Amino acid sequence: MAPRIGYLLPTREQVMEGRPQTGPLFKLAERAEEIGFDSVWVGDSLLARPRHDPLTLLAAVAARTRKVQLGTAVFLPALRNPVVLAHQLATLDQISEGRLVLGAGIANDLPNIRAEFAAAGVPFEGRVGRMMEGLRLCRALWTGEPVDWNGRWPVSGGVLGPKPHRSGGPPIWMAGSVRPALERAGKYFDGWFAIEPSLARWSQQWAEVQQVVRDAGRDIGKFTAAIYVTFAMDEDASRAEQRIDAFLESYYGQPASVLRQRQACYGGPAAGAAEFLNGFAEAGASHIVVRLVGDPERQLDTVARIREQLV
Repeated sequence: MAPRIGYLLPTREQVMEGRPQTGPLFKLAERAEEIGFDSVWVGDSLLARPRHDPLTLLAAVAARTRKVQLGTAVFLPALRNPVVLAHQLATLDQISEGRLVLGAGIANDLPNIRAEFAAAGVPFEGRVGRMMEGLRLCRALWTGEPVDWNGRWPVSGGVLGPKPHRSGGPPIWMAGSVRPALERAGKYFDGWFAIEPSLARWSQQWAEVQQVVRDAGRDIGKFTAAIYVTFAMDEDASRAEQRIDAFLESYYGQPASVLRQRQACYGGPAAGAAEFLNGFAEAGASHIVVRLVGDPERQLDTVARIREQLV
């Protein structure tokens, strides 16, 4: 079965370029739905990589679309109070009528991200525990039943309303590439969201995740394997690769050579892009989220055509 294809809106890029207006982003989301994309995604950061707030923006996108899934790639739950977050996500799931997917992660250990956590008053070293407990609390509140919680966030008979549109709340896809992250995804969540640099590496880790899912007695058929890729399509492959390098260095403030060891990237002709995506599809990826470098309107149309060639 061909994978579902998603598009990451360029929220960070537009802020970096001094163009924070949301109208163009809404038009891109509407265009993605119109030409057959399955999902639209938004990244997350408070201060480390300034951009639009993802939940606020997705609420507006939800009101302008009807079919595409709407997701975060990826969200940092540890930075938020989970009672407030559960309410926001439930409301957003209602606005979108059950189209929300929460792609979540713990963030990399970098100075600007540590500073972001400090600014939010959240201990960086405890972010994994905070995220896991916070998401458990969200899920408890999403039942709509009274919740008593004796933990970081004490709750006494708390009832959340409205409940999410989707029973049990939006699916949660956990990001990460180290073994503990793979285990968290496979044991407790609804999908695994990867950003691995190579097909071989992704395939190896997907095999590990599948084993974790099965060992936990869960149904692998109900579990999503997702990959996040960066694309620059151009008949001149060298020019496309240069565009990716410049983009990565501007976006992350690190050498492109370092970033390419962590992220899946493709620069070159459309035919090669189809082959690149088919590799992940054949290895088991059921959802592929594409970030486009430069000229999003033209490249959206190209990816839509490539989508028809996927197995």
